[in-house]
Amino acid sequence: MSRTRRYLLPLFFVFLLSSAQAAEKWWVTFRDKGPADRQLISDSTDWPVDPTYLSAVAAEVRTITGKSNWLNGAAVVATGAQLDRLRALDCIASLEPMAPSERSQKQKREHAYRSRQQLIALAKYQTERFRPEPFLQRGYDGRGLRIAVFDAGFPNVNTHPAFQHLRDRNAIVVTHDFVTGKENVYAHHWHGTAVLSCIAGKMDSVPLGLASGAEFLLARTESALGEPFSEEEHWLEAVEWAYAHGANIISSSLGYTNKRYFNYEMDGRRSLVARAANIAASKGLLVINAAGNEGADDWRFIDTPADADSVLAIGGTEPTQDVHIGFSSYGPSSDGRLKPNLCAPGRVTVAAGRGYREVQGTSFSTPLVAGFAACAWQANREKRNMEVFHLLEQSGSLFPYYDYAHGYGIPQAQRALGDTASSPTFDFVVVNDEVKVVLREQFSYPETERELGYAVQRNLYYKISDALGNIRTYTVMTAENKEALHFYAGDLQNGDAVTVHFEGYTSSFDIQHDPETTPEK
Repeated sequence: MSRTRRYLLPLFFVFLLSSAQAAEKWWVTFRDKGPADRQLISDSTDWPVDPTYLSAVAAEVRTITGKSNWLNGAAVVATGAQLDRLRALDCIASLEPMAPSERSQKQKREHAYRSRQQLIALAKYQTERFRPEPFLQRGYDGRGLRIAVFDAGFPNVNTHPAFQHLRDRNAIVVTHDFVTGKENVYAHHWHGTAVLSCIAGKMDSVPLGLASGAEFLLARTESALGEPFSEEEHWLEAVEWAYAHGANIISSSLGYTNKRYFNYEMDGRRSLVARAANIAASKGLLVINAAGNEGADDWRFIDTPADADSVLAIGGTEPTQDVHIGFSSYGPSSDGRLKPNLCAPGRVTVAAGRGYREVQGTSFSTPLVAGFAACAWQANREKRNMEVFHLLEQSGSLFPYYDYAHGYGIPQAQRALGDTASSPTFDFVVVNDEVKVVLREQFSYPETERELGYAVQRNLYYKISDALGNIRTYTVMTAENKEALHFYAGDLQNGDAVTVHFEGYTSSFDIQHDPETTPEK
């Protein structure tokens, strides 16, 4: 993984900054919550930051830009001399540097214009790919669940026909703009409107998401005018706000990468937002976050807070093909954990402006899964958030197969309701040193099936893992022949496992060399 930041200041500029005692942003963590009586609040993480500590810090720094009760700290802007004075305060446990504000970033994924017929066809696919019929038959639409959406603005949500059904029943419970400190979020960037539509919007009678019956909390945490670190501070404030207003699920199509971090810091413990997301999960919230759109860039890997252990990270797939879409960020986390956890269509139809358009990004895969999650939780209301987390993983179309591009695949409604049965679709056949993957008879003649008009999905997923379960390599291929795949056992190491998934069925072949006949390498 890369250990070099892509953004470097010229050395002479760094010298000028330091010589002028330039102020930088730091995170201050307090040693405790102070002496005040907190008997009315049982959970100590919810106790407010001690105001006398904040006053003591405010007296020594240029400004306090944000704070977090859960992390018991505050973001400050301070010079080197001011930091020295902060370190002398008894109330401070630690100081952590926060990266400076960075340059503006171009919108990575431009939308494409399509005919209304094309938009409707794509809209149908983006929900039907979850095979939602079992939810629909039982009336599961997210009712009883409250979803908080963090984004850069929600213009026209209060007027757009895609959300009329939400307005009719006052399903948008509360809103807050953490950038301006105001309540109105129905302005600024269209991205949040598009995201919300992927949870609960409609295009005429066609659903754009599965949770039209849920309630919503809308939080603007991004300015969309660059990537200032204050956006992470807003995320910290928003997650506590969402918890205080009864959120069950957080859908966050936001993430932070090389503007502030190295690849190796994506371990779920380094960033403030990852730490806060894990606390949110410990309090009962299901946190769902986009894996990121860096798969084709130098960064390549997941963002934060998608790297957090208790965050369901969502990757993107190419519609109709069900394979990784090029821009979707890859896992694993820097400490080797499975990421992304699941995936969903990464090119979709959304409500935006006064109409509808096609867009792409894991930003939209994420709310699709959030809507599915609300239905799954409604169906399993007795389960706790992390039980639902694992239920969602097990509902994946590839489960128990997984890799670092697709996770466990696209959630399926029948699996979320407990039906995970599958029948063999292939066999491993060994001939001398050659191991073949041979398709069962009913899957052996794709060309004939196509001629008969059958919809044939020919994706065969396979990976090679070492004896400890670490993935060495993985890929997706098109299974066009009865003997779909073959490999030589001698080319693999003792203890390796080849795992194959095809048409809902997963099986593994373990490599066990005879130590008496295997030559030393």
